[in-house]
Amino acid sequence: MTAGEPGAVQDGSSKGGLRAAFGGLTTRGRSFLAAGVAAAVCAYVLGQADLLRVGLLLAVLPLVCVIVLYRTRYRVTGTRRLTPSRVPTGSEARVHLRMDNVSRLPTGLLMLQDRVPYVLGPRPRFVLDRVEGGGRREVSYRVRSDLRGRYPLGPLQLRLSDPFGMCELTRSFSAYDTLVVIPRTVPLPALRLAGEASGYGDGRQRSLASAGEDDIIPRGYRHGDDLRRVHWRSTARYGELMVRREEQPQRARCTVLLDTRQVGYVGAGPDSAFEWAVSGAASALVHMLERGFAVRLLTDDGNAVPGSGSDGFAGSTQESADSAGLMLDTLAVVDHSDGGGLSRAHDVLRGGNEGLLIAFFGDLDEEQTSVAARMRQRTGAAVAFVLDSASWSGGMELLLGPPPGRAEARLRQLREAGWIVVPVPPGAELPALWQLAGQMRTDTQATGNGGSTGFPGGWS
Repeated sequence: MTAGEPGAVQDGSSKGGLRAAFGGLTTRGRSFLAAGVAAAVCAYVLGQADLLRVGLLLAVLPLVCVIVLYRTRYRVTGTRRLTPSRVPTGSEARVHLRMDNVSRLPTGLLMLQDRVPYVLGPRPRFVLDRVEGGGRREVSYRVRSDLRGRYPLGPLQLRLSDPFGMCELTRSFSAYDTLVVIPRTVPLPALRLAGEASGYGDGRQRSLASAGEDDIIPRGYRHGDDLRRVHWRSTARYGELMVRREEQPQRARCTVLLDTRQVGYVGAGPDSAFEWAVSGAASALVHMLERGFAVRLLTDDGNAVPGSGSDGFAGSTQESADSAGLMLDTLAVVDHSDGGGLSRAHDVLRGGNEGLLIAFFGDLDEEQTSVAARMRQRTGAAVAFVLDSASWSGGMELLLGPPPGRAEARLRQLREAGWIVVPVPPGAELPALWQLAGQMRTDTQATGNGGSTGFPGGWS
């Protein structure tokens, strides 16, 4: 739940001041003003004093309404609150709006309107009859999107109207909020494959640091650290509180690789192959974090999330929660890359100590297949979910993507390099494919070929 900051109505002088206020005259107000001027002219020509009084009344009434509305522009504040501020695709979020009349005088007719991107639904409008002095009104509406992204909500607009309907003035509040629509994630089955070693998945064990009972390399003091572990010599050296590291848990590592090359995917929209890959990457990283792995998100252009801290992987439990939100926020706005290939992602993998690699590939040509095959040498284990153009393009398979025989040859090349390869047909469910990958691993061990494709420590 995220609370929006109170916003004050913006100053009308920035848009022309009183002149802009006169531009808010309604058709009725303009008609009264024109009729008053016409009556005054006729009264002057005909010498009718009574007609002049009527003309002045007709002309002054809309002008008074304009001035009254113009002088009340700062007396209303608004607040927006999102529940929640981050939602998966296809899910709804509720937006709560609250209007406060901070003056002692009651308002007239108010129309409340919030600016909402069209992908979230129609623009909400609410009519508030009258808000007493010091009173408040609360309204709410729902937003929903099938497309991931970051969508601004606001600024909130308030249309003021006088009781006679002569003038309507629109004022905008300064505050706005952002709704983050993240990819939809699905729960995945927990797999414990044979051959797990200590330090990975459910079979991991905690080991002492190589320096002995305590790692003498100090770190900065964090809230909640035991003061008895303060390392005073380092504190004097660095000028800030430093504490000794305790036992360091040996955590399994997992890299989720997302191929974003535009040439690797066909089509667009919620049901496209690229959106399936993004959703699959989100589901995989959330699942691995829940299983206790240190996870990072890597794209084909070499960008890693959460970043360079802790070797680029999510750290402690609290850091993992923050990193999960950061990675999901990144996937909410990820788009196709410039098509530079997988070589930059290959360079990020340092070799041998990366743990488990879970990749979501688009269509792979011969060059990219070779790069992907070399990635396997830099990880402890590798699973690839491959979406090819031939199966996702429908009736255009002859124009898009390699022939079926060539595509199968490239999948075979990945398998020979040690990958567990799972082709992804259109509309497939990731949990079923996840389970299939576990079965393929079991079959590989049963045939005695687990050396090249072994998962050190398994995966969960």
